[in-house]
Amino acid sequence: MNEMERGGPSRRALIGWGGAGLALGAAAAGGGVALSDDGPSPAKAGSGGAVEFHGAHQAGIATPVQDRLHFAAFDVKTEDRAEFVQLLKDWTAAARLMTAGKPVGEGAYGGLAEAPPDDTGEALGLSPSRLTLTVGFGPSLFDRFGLADRRPAALADLPKFPGDNLDRSRTGGDLCVQACADDPQVAVHAIRNLARVGFGKVAVRWSQLGFGKTSSTTPDAQTPRNLMGFKDGTRNIAGTETARLDRHVWVSASDGDAKSAWMTGGSYLVARRIRMNIETWDRASLREQEDVFGRDKGEGAPAGKAKEHDAPFLKAMKPDAHVRLAHPDSNGGITILRRGYSFTDGTDGLGRLDAGLFFLAYQRDVREGFIPLQRRLAAHDALNEYIQHVGSAVFAVPPGVRDSHDWWGRTLFSKEA
Repeated sequence: MNEMERGGPSRRALIGWGGAGLALGAAAAGGGVALSDDGPSPAKAGSGGAVEFHGAHQAGIATPVQDRLHFAAFDVKTEDRAEFVQLLKDWTAAARLMTAGKPVGEGAYGGLAEAPPDDTGEALGLSPSRLTLTVGFGPSLFDRFGLADRRPAALADLPKFPGDNLDRSRTGGDLCVQACADDPQVAVHAIRNLARVGFGKVAVRWSQLGFGKTSSTTPDAQTPRNLMGFKDGTRNIAGTETARLDRHVWVSASDGDAKSAWMTGGSYLVARRIRMNIETWDRASLREQEDVFGRDKGEGAPAGKAKEHDAPFLKAMKPDAHVRLAHPDSNGGITILRRGYSFTDGTDGLGRLDAGLFFLAYQRDVREGFIPLQRRLAAHDALNEYIQHVGSAVFAVPPGVRDSHDWWGRTLFSKEA
């Protein structure tokens, strides 16, 4: 990967990010050559390596799933389109640096003593930890800045599903940032600094920390387990399966109409906070647990089979088994790419863990992916006895940042694009 210079206008000249903003090209001076159309390549240096920021698709989707997550949804506070566009450029410049393991702007120290530093400093001395930053735009953003006629039809509002008990304080958002890394401090540092850069223009609406990835996009890797103890994501799309990614995840130029052309190379993200009734689940018998999922708990083999990756015989499972209902063969081939994480957020005041799955799924069209799949699961899945969807959001994730002159959202906000 090409090394990127810290560069950028003088801190003393700008006195913070909130003025004219860092110039995109200068902040990434010397940094970056556009990658191939396949998008960012997987990290090759283990857990400490850096994932290439530039590419046709944003990193953090098909990228090998990291160990930790900090996800944040933001509300936009500014009414000035030019100011918001400058924020996206400033965020892009900061993201280039942080994903390369470098501090934002002039860093956490050594600048003007009378002004706040450009970087908060808690990631000093830490490796990049395969940090990826992925940006998405919520439906409500298209009510601003004259964007109403550019909202893709595929960015559909999610209906209320049976059993939903959504907390409005954990639902929606004008835009989101998904930070994934192998070090939780690196992920938190990234969201913290983007929020700082956006002060006065955006504000965090809600956020979620995640650990213990519950899906993998890496072939031959051990399938991770969710908090119910079962392997999750056995048939998930791998980052190397370009044909499946093109078919199910990446938006094509042939999708939709002119108002959604700016999304070519992007994807649509559904985020759901799913509370697990851990205490009730832990008192269920092993047989019941395995019947609920349709897999055995040890090997992860589908019912009636010996190995995890054996082709499932769906009729051997209970009619309301989760795997049977969610399988593409039961849903006309519907396939989504999952990047979920477990979470624990203390207790609910009644001695029960506030824990579960923070579900993240990418797809080519929400109307043909998550919505019909969740309608089926919400109505019939035996797992519903032990879970409840308590937070929800949907976002259009634009294509990747091609090179050092590009920025997040350029295809949406620049007429020449």
